Amino acid sequence: MKKSAHTPYVFHSIAGMNRALGMPEPQHPLIVLNDYKDIKGNVSDIAKGLIMDFYKISYKKSLSGKIKYGQHHYDFRNGGLSFISPNQLIAEDESNGECSGFTLLIHPDFFNGYALAKSIKNYGFFSYSANEALQLTEKEKETIFGAFKNIGDELSQRLDHFSQDVMISQIELLLNYSNRFYNRQFLTQKATHHSLLSQLETLLEAYFNESGGLKKGLPTVQYLADQLYVSPGYLSDLLRNLTGLNAQQHIHQKLIEKAKTYLSTDRLSVAEIAYQLGFEHPQSFHKLFKRKTNTSPLEYRQSFN
Repeated sequence: MKKSAHTPYVFHSIAGMNRALGMPEPQHPLIVLNDYKDIKGNVSDIAKGLIMDFYKISYKKSLSGKIKYGQHHYDFRNGGLSFISPNQLIAEDESNGECSGFTLLIHPDFFNGYALAKSIKNYGFFSYSANEALQLTEKEKETIFGAFKNIGDELSQRLDHFSQDVMISQIELLLNYSNRFYNRQFLTQKATHHSLLSQLETLLEAYFNESGGLKKGLPTVQYLADQLYVSPGYLSDLLRNLTGLNAQQHIHQKLIEKAKTYLSTDRLSVAEIAYQLGFEHPQSFHKLFKRKTNTSPLEYRQSFN
């Protein structure tokens, strides 16, 4: 039966995905390192939408076409290192696109019994979008490719009692270096990122000044990320590197600034100010204000009398 154009392919096993791509059976059921040049199957349908039950770490040297990730399309011609966590929808906009590189697929069960089973959730770049791929310097490529090669070497020889330990160590090394290199990317792209920070400030200012905006409640990190065409995780990590505050803290900072203006210049009651700022319950506003300023809204207002 032909699949619906709107129904993504779902892969529960690495072996199943390899078969669909016309690639060899993986040597280990829970982890495989694939080279894109080995894809033999017709992937035009799969490219329109797929969901995997496993982690995907890919280095793409080149790609003709665009990738759809969420609601947006991104040009990926420059390549880069990208990370995808289980159950994320991925789709290629142009199925005839060609790319070179390799991809590491890891089922979460491979981490069972290791600390990485929990700590992998701390690597925020697994929630980044396709356009937020890590652009590596030539020196960084040597380091990253070395980790990939070590994993590939382990998989190509007879597995023994130490194989999984070695591969887990190499995966952790790969992730930790990626953390370091993403931090470098944040720093070296400061001009672009400061522009995004400026856009964020403008966006928050407009939201808090618009009479109808706060009737919908406080702005969420997802809302801000959508407006700025970045993923929530990337936005928060970028802001933390630039300012020391994540996206949620920026929202609260702007809210407190607005609240202080109301409390010092307006005759509205504290409860009315809370509603004006998008809080459904005044108690929530009171708790947040006191936590951020070490004083209650009423005490802050009385300080001006």
